[in-house]
Amino acid sequence: MARHTILLDTTVDLPVERVFDVFADHRRFGKLLGAPIKKVDASPVPGDPNGVGSVRHIGVGPVSFQEEVTRFERPELIEYKVIQGGPIKNHAGRIEFKALEQGCQVTYRVAFDPKVPMTGGVIEKALRDALGKALKKLPKVA
Repeated sequence: MARHTILLDTTVDLPVERVFDVFADHRRFGKLLGAPIKKVDASPVPGDPNGVGSVRHIGVGPVSFQEEVTRFERPELIEYKVIQGGPIKNHAGRIEFKALEQGCQVTYRVAFDPKVPMTGGVIEKALRDALGKALKKLPKVA
């Protein structure tokens, strides 16, 4: 099966720390995605409960999944992987935040393999659309 990759990039007129916090916090990230998100486990690393090792449950029913934060470098980088559920496997997500003179650049990368052959294109389009809509809502949610 072919690996699918999504790359989205946007710039917002907000401080990088404020933008980072939207993606790091499960409640605010849920508002951004327009999907229910519940924290399953807090990070065992002292300092930030949303850091490395934290797990959140996204969605409801058969389209829900759990993701675990694998890298957390405030306010520049969040990496995560899907560890349970959903129609994908070998999922890797990377969100980079870059402070600009005026605002912040967000680069969102997702790579995955579909669990079922011939479904990758449909899943890729759905993810690209959902993440694109979320990035457009970023100034309002932040």
